[in-house]
Amino acid sequence: MGFSSIVEWTLYVEIPIPNDVNELLIRGEQAHAAYKTFRDAAIFTSKRLIIRDAQGIRGSKVEIYSIPNSSINMWSTENSGSLDYNAEVQLWTRAGHIKINLSRKVDVRRFDWIIANSVLGND
Repeated sequence: MGFSSIVEWTLYVEIPIPNDVNELLIRGEQAHAAYKTFRDAAIFTSKRLIIRDAQGIRGSKVEIYSIPNSSINMWSTENSGSLDYNAEVQLWTRAGHIKINLSRKVDVRRFDWIIANSVLGND
């Protein structure tokens, strides 16, 4: 998938950080929060956003996207209205524009804080 057009994911609910994510982390990197996607998980760390995308009938093929926090130039969050089902987050990165839909089970303001802490924080 190229980043020339908008990339879009939907996050359904915050989940415990998966144990197997530790094998993806570099020294000093810490996982802050994880969210359930359609077939896998998105994990915010102190260094990046990792999105694991299980594919195929059994989900044995896994594609992993790593978006370094340093590549996020700007973001916006929009809470869901009375008629909207999803809240929306948009990330503008050096690689392109990313749209993240958040179900009503995800606190958009906590999500905004996690992005701010990951991108602007000192850890």
